[in-house]
Amino acid sequence: MFIVLFFQIIPFQSFPSEGRRYLFGFLNDFLQFWLKYMLLQLITLSRSKMKKLILVGAMLALQAFTPRPLEAPIPLCQTSEHDMAMLGADPAFQNLHEAPLPYHYAGKGEMITFPTPDGKPASAFFIKSAKKSDKWLLVYQEWWGLNDHIKKEAETFYNDLGNVNVLALDMYDGQVGTTPQEAGKIMQSTPKERLEAIMKGGIAYAGEKAKIASVGWCFGGMLSLQSALLEGKQAAGCVMYYGRPEQDVEKLKTLNVDVLGIFGSQDQGIPPATVAKFEENMKAAGKQVTIKMYDAAHGFANPSNPKHDPTATADAYKNALGYLKKKLS
Repeated sequence: MFIVLFFQIIPFQSFPSEGRRYLFGFLNDFLQFWLKYMLLQLITLSRSKMKKLILVGAMLALQAFTPRPLEAPIPLCQTSEHDMAMLGADPAFQNLHEAPLPYHYAGKGEMITFPTPDGKPASAFFIKSAKKSDKWLLVYQEWWGLNDHIKKEAETFYNDLGNVNVLALDMYDGQVGTTPQEAGKIMQSTPKERLEAIMKGGIAYAGEKAKIASVGWCFGGMLSLQSALLEGKQAAGCVMYYGRPEQDVEKLKTLNVDVLGIFGSQDQGIPPATVAKFEENMKAAGKQVTIKMYDAAHGFANPSNPKHDPTATADAYKNALGYLKKKLS
């Protein structure tokens, strides 16, 4: 009965791994002794007493080794998921992204580091304006990470906007996914608090007098809108390509800029219904959003995407560039 009471009070799973090893040894020796004892009793006891003895032994063993549910571990620090974290773990969403085609960037720009509010340094790909300028474009990566394709997109905006500092933030702290599974895992595991810290660090790097616009694709589309919310009165423009919109109307009320949203009607990750709800929420918040819907799939504007749509991409870029030129003029 001692064993039964012991495991009723202290669950087996609560023992540390080293303690479990010694406990297993003790139980093994005890059970061997018990079995030998029972075998001896089988020889000397009557049939009725044998049955009782076997029944008691079976009950003791079952109660001692009945598995108990593991208690959830107490986290060392509290982190929360961002709006696209669940999508990152969804195989259906992962399947919307085919592995990007190889691409190597060899153009302008350099990698820099800057401080963030959480005390950890962050990095970014930076192309400084040829002339001193307080105009900034923050570029937000797709879910793959800050890869060479994003660096090329940053350079394209830099060349076409003129006299604008372009900063492509590394939201994964150096990690880059090359398969949908890798990208999903990285995106899901990056805490919302770290994403916000990197965005705040990038905004601070631009300076208090900076006039800031943002652009991003997929995961970065969501971040572009979140960045605009964090930029406050410094926000000059926001372009989001097929990213999950903010759904909190109260947060949307704090926006200081209108939004250009670019989406695909064939997008199963951010479907037209989600876009329609975003328009409804923006209207409820008293804010303006312009939606450009293309007959294309998720990620259509990425040239390294096998589902790339050149026609839709060209028109979407024309709209994005025209919007940003106006906002950063």
